[in-house]
Amino acid sequence: MNEEMKAVKIGLVLVMLTLLFGIGLGVGFGVAEDSVKSYISDGVASHPDVHDDKSNSKIWRYAQRAHFHATGIAAFSIGLVLLIMFSSLKSKLKTVSSILVGLGGLYPLSWFSMFILAPTIGRGPAHHHIITEMFTYIGVGGLLLGIAILCANLFLEMFRDA
Repeated sequence: MNEEMKAVKIGLVLVMLTLLFGIGLGVGFGVAEDSVKSYISDGVASHPDVHDDKSNSKIWRYAQRAHFHATGIAAFSIGLVLLIMFSSLKSKLKTVSSILVGLGGLYPLSWFSMFILAPTIGRGPAHHHIITEMFTYIGVGGLLLGIAILCANLFLEMFRDA
């Protein structure tokens, strides 16, 4: 493996895992959409005190958003990791920024955790659950910080390898 690839390997693995997660959700929906919707409706029926008439469709939408965000974020993150790989960043910063970009794959897991949690605890509590918020903040924060490091290098010539 060449030196450029070694520096971004961990970030690239994280991005590829996000892509596989998104594709896997899509395949799962294609194969077992009725089972996914049954999981939702059974949970809503078992906990009517925390749901309204929109809960089934909203929770199904959470699952879809996990799929859409995973594939979308992974697609542009592959491009970002390639930019990082060929940038003039110091090798250690290439590793750090690619990992940060790869952590962006945690954001789709926030939608997935809402899908998993909402049938039993309700939509509001699922949105504000510590797991959901952890995935959101680490995912979005990591992605933005990784992009900021890359942009500082590309446009402001900061963090250059000597």
